[in-house]
Amino acid sequence: MSKMEVKTSLLDNMIGVGDMVLLEPLSEDSFIGNLKNRFDHNEIYTYIGSVVISMNPYKPLPIYTAEKVEEYRNRNFYELSPHIYALADEAYRSLRDQDKDQCILITGESGSGKTEASKFVMSYVAAVCGKGQEVNKVKEQLLQSNPVLEAFGNAKTVRNDNSSRFGKYMDIEFDFKGDPLGGVISNYLLEKSRVVKQPRGERNFHIFYQLLSGASEDTLKKLKLDRDFSKYNYLSLDSATVNGLDDAASFRTVRNAMQIVGFMEDEVQSVLELVAAVLKLGNIEFKPESRVNGFDESRVKDKNDLKEMCELLGLEQSVLERAFSFRTVEAKMEKVSTTLNVAQAYYARDALAKNLYSRLFSWLVNRINESIKAQTKVRKKVMGVLDIYGFEIFEDNSFEQFIINYCNEKLQQIFIELTLREEQEEYVREGIEWTNIEYFNNAIICDLIENNQNGILAMLDEECLRPGTVTDETFLDKLNTVCAEHQHFESRQSKNSKFLTDHSLPHNCFRIQHYAGKVLYRVEGFVDKNNDLLYRDLSQAMYKANHSLIKLLFPEGNPSKVNLKRPPTAGFQFKASVGTLMKNLLTKNPNYIRCIKPNDKKAAHIFTDSLVCHQVRYLGLMENVRVRRAGYAFRQAYEPCLERYKMLCKQTWPHWRGQARDGVEVLLTDLQVPVEEFAYGRSKIFIRNPRTLFFLEEKRRQCLEDLATLIQKIFRGWKSRRQFLLLKKSQVVVAAWYRRYAQQKKYQKIRCSALVVQSFIRGWKARKILRELKYKKRCEEAVTTISAYWHGTQARRELRRLKEEAQNKHAVSVIWAAWLGTKARRELKRLKEEARRKHAIAVIWAYWLGLKVRREYRKFFRANAGKKIYDFTIQRIMQKYFLGLKKTTLSMSPIDKSWPAKPYGFLEGTHQELRRIFHLWRCKKYRSKFTKEMKATYEEKLAASELFKDKKALYPSSVGQPFKGDYVELSKNPKYQKLNSLVEDKVLLADVVSKINRANGKGAPRMFLLTKNNFVLADQKTGQVKTSVPLPDLSSVSVSTQNDGFFALRVKEGATSAAKGDFLLSSDRLIEIITKLHRIGSASADRNQIKIDISDEFLVQFKQDKVCVKFIQGAPKNGNGVICKRKNNRLLEVSVPSP
Repeated sequence: MSKMEVKTSLLDNMIGVGDMVLLEPLSEDSFIGNLKNRFDHNEIYTYIGSVVISMNPYKPLPIYTAEKVEEYRNRNFYELSPHIYALADEAYRSLRDQDKDQCILITGESGSGKTEASKFVMSYVAAVCGKGQEVNKVKEQLLQSNPVLEAFGNAKTVRNDNSSRFGKYMDIEFDFKGDPLGGVISNYLLEKSRVVKQPRGERNFHIFYQLLSGASEDTLKKLKLDRDFSKYNYLSLDSATVNGLDDAASFRTVRNAMQIVGFMEDEVQSVLELVAAVLKLGNIEFKPESRVNGFDESRVKDKNDLKEMCELLGLEQSVLERAFSFRTVEAKMEKVSTTLNVAQAYYARDALAKNLYSRLFSWLVNRINESIKAQTKVRKKVMGVLDIYGFEIFEDNSFEQFIINYCNEKLQQIFIELTLREEQEEYVREGIEWTNIEYFNNAIICDLIENNQNGILAMLDEECLRPGTVTDETFLDKLNTVCAEHQHFESRQSKNSKFLTDHSLPHNCFRIQHYAGKVLYRVEGFVDKNNDLLYRDLSQAMYKANHSLIKLLFPEGNPSKVNLKRPPTAGFQFKASVGTLMKNLLTKNPNYIRCIKPNDKKAAHIFTDSLVCHQVRYLGLMENVRVRRAGYAFRQAYEPCLERYKMLCKQTWPHWRGQARDGVEVLLTDLQVPVEEFAYGRSKIFIRNPRTLFFLEEKRRQCLEDLATLIQKIFRGWKSRRQFLLLKKSQVVVAAWYRRYAQQKKYQKIRCSALVVQSFIRGWKARKILRELKYKKRCEEAVTTISAYWHGTQARRELRRLKEEAQNKHAVSVIWAAWLGTKARRELKRLKEEARRKHAIAVIWAYWLGLKVRREYRKFFRANAGKKIYDFTIQRIMQKYFLGLKKTTLSMSPIDKSWPAKPYGFLEGTHQELRRIFHLWRCKKYRSKFTKEMKATYEEKLAASELFKDKKALYPSSVGQPFKGDYVELSKNPKYQKLNSLVEDKVLLADVVSKINRANGKGAPRMFLLTKNNFVLADQKTGQVKTSVPLPDLSSVSVSTQNDGFFALRVKEGATSAAKGDFLLSSDRLIEIITKLHRIGSASADRNQIKIDISDEFLVQFKQDKVCVKFIQGAPKNGNGVICKRKNNRLLEVSVPSP
């Protein structure tokens, strides 16, 4: 903490009293009044020592921000105002720094905010613990388990729109640094009767409404469901929609949470199918049908819902229909089959629905535990968070309320014991004498319920197991006989005469005086609910279903494992689980959050005194305060105590140089505090009476006012002196600036005068130089003019001479040209006359020849001239066409599709036929060059095209690469000589591949050898054989559609090579490897052809676990191509760069 940081305390700016231990005077009215005062000012948290009281505000408050988390991080518990974060921080730091396992017990009645309190605790711990990819993943899975469990285990009740209908205890496991490693969740007593019936104004579990509201039309069609709630008998309609709850959005949240926790897509689909099956089961109705023997037999009215349910579960309709009509009772070697009437059929249907949903919920908890469990086996620190139902007192209390109140009795018992033990341990640790504290011990009530001989649960189990007629009335009679004299048991029919005339106690009820008050229980349904029977015929029918989950949920239905032993009762199971829970809590350091509901209207700003008073009583808060105040009401470490009150003594103010304890002793002596009002511990000061603390606070307040006045005086003096010094400094600066200004003005004036003088002198010098230059220029111009006139005269004379000479030469040229022209015209005339004579002779000769030809062929012309001319023309055209093809250079490549254009339309058929003949001829020429090896290579290329063309993105890049087979030169490399000798058959392919590790998704290099009978994986460095698998043991090969080299070799179940599971490999030559595997299977007649599966998501069997390999497209990171990462225990994600 920095020196300038201001410390705030629990006692600063306090609204009411932040810690009830300091309340004066202490009474129930002052206790309620203090809670109301703080609630009206939005102070919902109050302490009782280290216990936090939490009031439900029924509205969002800005006290859970990231800033608040940092404010309470690593701070003392009493250093800041009361908050749930203070308790969470104290528990986390004790676990991290002191290596103490912690548990946080959150109790209160329905609607008091227990679930939200547990979320705040978990979110705070997630925020303050370490960071990192794996740590963040664990934290996200732990937090996302809540939406899944709330959807399947919470429901809307008259008291709470999101009421937990099950008890939850989560152990969060941490490493030595305080980083979360995982967790384990335990659930207690799911209220499964809500599945088939809900009280007025309440709903079934959230998941039913979320599924119908948020699932897509395609999903609903697959599940054979309709969005209309009114079509399902198990869903109450008067509260189907709840203000403030968006079921569709919640369904999307649940689906996303299940994916984050690690549920596979097929597992999510299976869960939704079972939820839909429960809804369908509620719509099955029965009708009576008379038999010959006079008994009624139940029959299904409308078999449509039964059919759809059986289709969802993969179950034969007749099997389930018979289970609803008959019941088989087995005893040793005998079987008796009896018919079920309509009432019994409805009972069987509801029992099946309750058991199906309850077992599904337990499977969900176990599946979440499997995902969030710690992966390492190192020693772990544990923080437990218990969110369990509070004490319940309704108008009609049944078996569920009895069990819940029994659990709360046990929690109250452990609360008192641990509170007193913690108080005693602190006194012993600090060296202060301990005095015994009188308090009510509710062990007598717990013994009344759980005693193995004559406890209520033991008698209920005895009655359920007793042969003969067993009813709720016989159970009540047994209670009246055994418990009549117990001081906390009341019954109208008991032998105790004081209750015989108590008309507030009905005849079919009994009353127990719990620590929280008297509760009236109606015995109707106690025996049936404790038995919790499911007919064996229904269990066996469920086991026959072809559904992945049903067989796991109903293992007792396996005919080969029939157990005639009666299953344990619900009461016995709950008693055992509560006992285990209590033992677990006793091993941890407890932290308590007591939740209180301010009103029954679920509205903000309303505080009902009577309701809060009732909760304060049954939570035992007043008794908790008295226990806390029985010794010393307030205790504080010496350092913060001295820091807070040191201004009250001149010797300790402003700094105490000695030990903190010595300073506190000097302080209390100076203030004359009576010795009996405090005690010195080893590290803390203990104050007996709150009045002493308030006396110190009042003195501190007065002293702070005096100090504030002193600080103000000093501050005002400092401020005035600072103002004076500022004015003085300003005057000096102004004077300096003025002097500077005056000197600048004087300097500028002198400078201006000097510039004027300089300018006049420079002007006079310039004019003098100008006159001299002008004179010099006139002299130069005169010389130039005279010279120019002289040169002009000379030039004109030379020009006249040249003109005369040129005229003479031109006359001679003209005469010579005229003579040459005359001579040329004469010669041209002669040549023209000679040419006319030759042309005339040629024309006459041509006419003569034509005349001779016409005379010769005149006799044939009229009869055959047309046909002959046509044939001659065609012959010449064909000759020209073939000669043109001969001169054209054509390619000899079979894949070249070029061909000369056709010259004439009538030759189209001939043109195409010649093209076809030429292509066949050049293909034959090309094939004649093939060797045996080339032929085999091209057959493999053709097989690869049939397998992967347009199916695998990697295929186009492999077309131009020849299939070599041996890429490591096995026979030439001396390192692999031993490996080559171990392989008996001829090696068809040898290459280096990457074997993918399931734990982290990374690859290890391996030698891959393929022969006609098996494939071998060997170490690349040593050549040692790791695995040899016969090819008949392979069932299929799985690859993706992406541009990657991953492939999975699937081994047949039951094969000798199946012990290690399937092989997930990666190679750049995937196309060649799988093509050769496929051709080997095709060529062998004694084995099945290896199947090739091409999909972006497939399952791989690693020893006992199945892992899903999922391929997605994404941008490459850090220059890498394909990246494989482990997402959770059941998912490997391969990221392939987009093309």
